[in-house]
Amino acid sequence: MPEIENSSGGGLFLSDIAARDIAVPDITVIGGGLAGSEAAWQLAERGFRVRLYEMRPFVQTPAHGTGRLAEVVCSNSFGGEGEESAAGILKAELALGRSLILECARAARVPAGGALAVDRDRFAERVTARVESHPRVELVREEAAGLPEAGLCIAATGPLTSSAMAEALRAKIGKDYLSFFDAVAPIVTRESVDMEKAYAAGRYGRGSDYLNCPLNKEEYLAFYGFLTRAERARPHEFERGMRFGKDSWFEGCMPIEEMASRGTDTLRFGPMKPVGLPDPRTGREPYAAVQLRQDNSEGTLLNLVGFQTGLKWGEQARLIRMIPGLENADIVRFGVMHRNIYVNAPAVLDSHLRLRNGEGRVFLAGQITGVEGYMESTAMGLAAGVNAARLLQGRPLPLWPRETAIGSLLHYLQDSGGDEKGRKNFQPMNMNLGLFPAFPQKIRDKKQKARMFYERAAAASRAFWEAGENPGA
Repeated sequence: MPEIENSSGGGLFLSDIAARDIAVPDITVIGGGLAGSEAAWQLAERGFRVRLYEMRPFVQTPAHGTGRLAEVVCSNSFGGEGEESAAGILKAELALGRSLILECARAARVPAGGALAVDRDRFAERVTARVESHPRVELVREEAAGLPEAGLCIAATGPLTSSAMAEALRAKIGKDYLSFFDAVAPIVTRESVDMEKAYAAGRYGRGSDYLNCPLNKEEYLAFYGFLTRAERARPHEFERGMRFGKDSWFEGCMPIEEMASRGTDTLRFGPMKPVGLPDPRTGREPYAAVQLRQDNSEGTLLNLVGFQTGLKWGEQARLIRMIPGLENADIVRFGVMHRNIYVNAPAVLDSHLRLRNGEGRVFLAGQITGVEGYMESTAMGLAAGVNAARLLQGRPLPLWPRETAIGSLLHYLQDSGGDEKGRKNFQPMNMNLGLFPAFPQKIRDKKQKARMFYERAAAASRAFWEAGENPGA
């Protein structure tokens, strides 16, 4: 397939050059991120013709750098895989649903202890190749400035929805539209880390996939003092034009400078937590620690775990080089802050991810629905794809089991407190064990409780898919 170079010199496969001509698609999917790619795949695998719009690379966002589908721009970690975690339960369900995104992530994984982390380039390349080559997917490389006037549609435009599409959605749903800011962590080269100061160790002795940079009290307080005085970047023009309600921070992806403003020790109980990370040279836990996680297959790149930031780049460089072991760090990507937008799901979505005032033909999927996280966004793409397929088949829309992770996420988007106050103050949510329905009996052992959640969710999910929801079933 021909390549066209982007402004940074990297080759981009542009499927509009060799796109399949689907004159009349069965459904339109807008947005080629994790959720949009997953939704398109689920529909195509069920025999439907899909027209998938992706505006990149011709219209870029402040955070993306390529035109590949499913490009990840924040952390390269997709979360834990163990049965004792909510993230692991969700992945097990996505595997049962034959998720394209999960399959590609596992094929592009890099070492990260018990977490699923990916080489972001290999991952996006694999997703792009699979979607582009599907005979029932037409990938159109242009901005969709609004929703189609007729036919079924899934809008999976993500947290960086373009201004034109955001205005179109706002016109459709009215005033119940919220926003928050998100931030991306810096990346450094492994060879620039001073291993005389840093050490490899997983928390509580679980493997050695992370590098740790220890700080004593004096070093930490100097770091903290600089961070609280450092100059922050101004929002992009792209973001300043969006005024959809009061901006707020999402607690699960808060920039370190915002955390630092909450108190001197906030970072030491957050991303710089030293607990379970004794320095093998002293046998003692440091006062604080910065963890570095592998970011590509070769292990040449490392991201600073939990160090999302919107500081000016010069300030970031000075701050990072205050960390022991990173004095000569080669910073290949600075952190960036950008505005993420999402709908007030309890007010504007029905239980099947359709806009209440979208004539029953407009679904939303991914992070714009009010979930947070790569796998959560993927799950909403999968759910929207399956729901839309059922509608196209003339069958009743599925009831996702409440005991499952996907069903619990869908329930959160509908409930979020169950009253007007909860709907008014709706906030994005990661998958967590607290979203599952409680057991009638109190279970004190956390591991036992997590295992019971897993077994119950797995049984309900298997029954759901075996009832005929899988393509070809």
